[in-house]
Amino acid sequence: MRIQLSDHFTYGKLIRFVLPTIITMIFTSVYSIVDGLFVSNFVGKTSFAALNLIFPLLMMLGAIGFMIGSGGSAIIGKTLGEKSKI
Repeated sequence: MRIQLSDHFTYGKLIRFVLPTIITMIFTSVYSIVDGLFVSNFVGKTSFAALNLIFPLLMMLGAIGFMIGSGGSAIIGKTLGEKSKI
């Protein structure tokens, strides 16, 4: 059963709609934790410190990319919904 944005959203439909995003965020978080464990156990504490210094920067860059992608798709969706040509 497909979920369309024009449908009336119940809690069940909303959860099914956002579930892929939630799963992706969980896997990304688990990956960073497991990566930190492997680096700290097998490479050393200096490498783990370097990883902890650079990872917030990578997350900020990812957040900016996500914001640009979400905003761009919202503008494109609005423009296509209005049936206007740019």
